Amino acid sequence: MNPALGPMDLARFGAAVAARIGLDFDETRFGFLGEVLERRLAALGRTPAAYLARLEAGDTAEELGALARELTVGETYFFRNREQFQALAEIVLPERRIAAAGGDGVRLLSAGCASGEEAYSLAIVARETIVDPASVTIRAVDINPAALEQAAAAHYSPWALRETPPEMRRKWFRGDGRHVVLAEAVRSAVGFAQRNLLAPDPELWPPGHYDVVFCRNVIMYFTPAQARALIARVAASLRPGGYLFLGHAETLRGVAEGFCLCHTHGTFYYRLDWRDSCRTIAAPVRKPAEPVSTAPQPRHPATAPTPDMPAVRAALPTGRVAEALASVRTRPPEAAGETEALLAEAMVLADGDRLAVAEAACRRLLAVDPRNAGAHYVLALCRERAGDCAGAAEHDREASALAPEFAMPRLHLGLVARRAGDRVLARGELGQALVLLQGEDGTRLSLFGGGFPRDTLVALCRAALRECGGAP
Repeated sequence: MNPALGPMDLARFGAAVAARIGLDFDETRFGFLGEVLERRLAALGRTPAAYLARLEAGDTAEELGALARELTVGETYFFRNREQFQALAEIVLPERRIAAAGGDGVRLLSAGCASGEEAYSLAIVARETIVDPASVTIRAVDINPAALEQAAAAHYSPWALRETPPEMRRKWFRGDGRHVVLAEAVRSAVGFAQRNLLAPDPELWPPGHYDVVFCRNVIMYFTPAQARALIARVAASLRPGGYLFLGHAETLRGVAEGFCLCHTHGTFYYRLDWRDSCRTIAAPVRKPAEPVSTAPQPRHPATAPTPDMPAVRAALPTGRVAEALASVRTRPPEAAGETEALLAEAMVLADGDRLAVAEAACRRLLAVDPRNAGAHYVLALCRERAGDCAGAAEHDREASALAPEFAMPRLHLGLVARRAGDRVLARGELGQALVLLQGEDGTRLSLFGGGFPRDTLVALCRAALRECGGAP
């Protein structure tokens, strides 16, 4: 690194990037920031002091675009997290089309659209599900001009279509040498523009304008203050009852209020609450959910007192599952209630590879307490060990949505995603797990940590992050 750059220069650069673009880099990424800063100084022929002063004062949009090229990760693909697009097609768009009847149509925004795959996926869904697709307006914005150029060209590698159903490939794409080209009907349906999501931009965020906003894998890289500011703009720009889709590693818990959590098609998303009470939207195959109670809730089973799990796990090797179960089942009644007993039993059974029995215990528990995050995490472990990685991921996501501070579902989902080759999802989940592990409740670690101490789990998480190209 340039010897003229000192720690204070890097700290100032990181703070300016956070303030101007929203990207949050801690001290572990100063080496990377130093390399980017060196390249920008060389390209512009400025001294560190002059460059940083201009950036802090509010440099041009051109320089922010150049920084975005260097600092943002644009890896994506068509129909990423396909369950969300299924929810969009079967629930959200039909509902919003009815709400917009007689008006000016349905409006969608892809915020942080990268190279366009998400926005074009929205356009394809609209054309597949709405009789009059011209009534749907799709806008897509990103701060990275290079990504927007690629989006406008609409030429992609076949790898970008890896989650696209075969019938949609045949209908909306054609081959062009080693690439595929998107059909003009889809390309013309999306309007792209360079925008900074953190800027107070009245043209981008008109009040009550959008029916649906996709803002996936964006706020996870922002500072908490910038994330709150962005979601506040999104909320103000949504029509009553409009929808917000975040990435699977993201949550509105602690970021914003006024949204209802929706759970259909094995995925989570949010609806702007415009009534006096909020309902959790459930899959259409289930009966309608009751309004969320405002009464005090019982103690969360994932954090309730549990047996001495290290001692229990010591009984698990060499098939001593029965001994471990006896330890769980005969502890004093005042130590925990029925749900805690079932949860501890399920975890012991899963640790002993008694998967079918463990899953049955979890199902009994969820019948008593449908919002038990610990039960969903144990089900995720069982599904993964049974070879059902998709089912494991679904239960990990549900556990994280119910208890966003719970580290183990994010760690597990990150490891599953890494093995499946989804490095972007793995980095997001593992990065969140690394933060959460630092403050994870000790009792919960004892129950769900597989017998490993906090330091070992943190080291495992860091090593997995490095393998996925994330921060060490």
